[in-house]
Amino acid sequence: MKNLKILAVTGIDTDIGKTIVTGVMARFFLDRNIRVITQKIVQTGCFGISEDIESHRQIMGIDIVPEDRDSTTCPYVFPVACSPHLAARLEGQEIDCGVIRQATQRLLDTFDLVLLEGAGGLSVPLTADYTTLDYLEEQQYPIVLVSSSRLGSINHTLNALELAKRRNMSVAGIVYNRFEETDPRISLESKEVFRHYLVKYGYKDCVIDFPVLDKKNDNGRLVDFSDLLL
Repeated sequence: MKNLKILAVTGIDTDIGKTIVTGVMARFFLDRNIRVITQKIVQTGCFGISEDIESHRQIMGIDIVPEDRDSTTCPYVFPVACSPHLAARLEGQEIDCGVIRQATQRLLDTFDLVLLEGAGGLSVPLTADYTTLDYLEEQQYPIVLVSSSRLGSINHTLNALELAKRRNMSVAGIVYNRFEETDPRISLESKEVFRHYLVKYGYKDCVIDFPVLDKKNDNGRLVDFSDLLL
């Protein structure tokens, strides 16, 4: 890669599979000799090194890196599992997005690609009056939106796309995470709806099917994320 790049991985909801998708994406690019690293905007519900960062490294098949140990890959970790703004307040702190931005820039000094995983969905508050959406809009990072086939996903996905469009943000694509088995007719229709609205809002038609992971067959390696960088 000649140009440095940042992709922000966000989701239509919490527990939608952002961490697994981010880790598999990183492994995909790592296997293609791209110097890739993952970063987490903020982690709640744990101590020390971000548990999502640890999951990324396990999926990537690498050890914890120095940038994990010095908190560059996740500057803010809070023990209470709740919204980042509240988790910070309970610790007598306030999230400074300048710290997150500077950490990302330090990572770009070493790596070609930074996959920046958010916390929850786009409208999650980082401070009392500043959301993840506000931050990603300000930084103008392309978004990779993780969606799913479960009931309600069409509504949440289209809401996220409209938010991005209204903020003049770039959407690199949607990762359609089939971690729950649903009616095949619903799955097929959902993907077609997502493609239609990507085109409607002027985005690239890029819906990547993310299969239910089978630990024996390791199906995650079959997913091709190349289009997200085009």
